[in-house]
Amino acid sequence: MQPGDIGYIIFRHGKLYNEEYGYGISFEAYVAAGLFEFHKSYDPQRDRIWICEHRGNIIGSLLLMHRENNTAQLRYFFLEPAYRGIGLGKNLMSLYMDFFKACSYSSSYLWTTHELDAAASLYLRHGFQLTEEKESTSFGKALREQRYDKVK
Repeated sequence: MQPGDIGYIIFRHGKLYNEEYGYGISFEAYVAAGLFEFHKSYDPQRDRIWICEHRGNIIGSLLLMHRENNTAQLRYFFLEPAYRGIGLGKNLMSLYMDFFKACSYSSSYLWTTHELDAAASLYLRHGFQLTEEKESTSFGKALREQRYDKVK
């Protein structure tokens, strides 16, 4: 990570999710709080962030954050629209799964929303299962938050 990376990831999440899904400022604030938490509790042996760059510009990210009970959380997965569909998302998920296994985590989970079909498909292909759904207006609109879990 370089200075500016966290801020840029927050910025792009805010802009992309507003443009593509109509999420409000509360989503950007949620991402900011989560990335601050990641930075504050960062352990290089247990945590990882992958930042994709092309021609000096950040075009995507994914992070693995350690949690209690030997659990990993997948967070802040995004790809710029021009870089979707070329296998970059699959590569990021492979890096995530490799690190998950190398750290001997017993499980992993993530939260997403019902609108992110392509991401959900990728999670399912990597062994995650939908385990919980709840109605929410947390991001400035009505949606269903979804939790996916993977047990080793």
